[in-house]
Order: sequence, then structure tokens, then C-alpha cells
Amino acid sequence: MLTQTLRNLERDGLVRRSVATTMPPQVTYSLTPLGESLSEAISNIRVWAYRHIDDIETARVYYDSASG
Repeated sequence: MLTQTLRNLERDGLVRRSVATTMPPQVTYSLTPLGESLSEAISNIRVWAYRHIDDIETARVYYDSASG
């Protein structure tokens, strides 16, 4: 699952994959400029999530109790 997610992010141009020719091979990922441009949007989502965490937890409890 993680491998597929990283491949999709690379395909979308958000991350860069580098492989070192060591034994065993070492793979590193870094953000591209396009990926870095998402930092403000991600930060806003993080702030929203912290602000609404109690509401989210209440909704989860309600959903879980209604689902059996």
C-alpha cells in the first residue's frame, strides 16, 4: 500500500525517488517543487483537524454505536 502510494505521488510529480547503488540498494524520497507547493494547503487542513478533533471523535462514537 505504501509503495503504491509513493508511486502515485511520484507519477503526479509530487515526490522524487532516488536510488543509491549500495548493497542493499537505498531508496529515498523528497518533495519536488510541486509537492512543496502543497505545504500551505496541508497546514490549513492540519489546523482545521485540530480545531474540530472533538467533533470528529463525537461523530465516530455516534457512528460506531449506531453501527452495532
